[in-house]
Amino acid sequence: MVDIFKIIFNNIKLLKSMKKLRISSHLEDKIFEIKSNSDGSISKIISYFPLSESERNEILSLLQIESFNGFGSIFTDHITEEEWSNTKEQIKKKFRDELFDIDKMP
Repeated sequence: MVDIFKIIFNNIKLLKSMKKLRISSHLEDKIFEIKSNSDGSISKIISYFPLSESERNEILSLLQIESFNGFGSIFTDHITEEEWSNTKEQIKKKFRDELFDIDKMP
């Protein structure tokens, strides 16, 4: 069962990680979670949908590294910027609602 406090804590950690990286609001909007190692280095970046090559390169530039194997996404479909713009709030809300509904399961 998912603990609501864990979700809130993870969202706070995500926001702090994004601020540390100075990720653009455009990219920040697409990222669901940033996981880090015990030393504070980033181990995984999970987006809602796969990031484009240029988006991954932007993040690599911010991380000041040449390669990173920790990109992942919740959904595997590739969508256009227009599709993302038109559906992002609905997708995020549905995903958050489903996470919170897990707590209500018997």
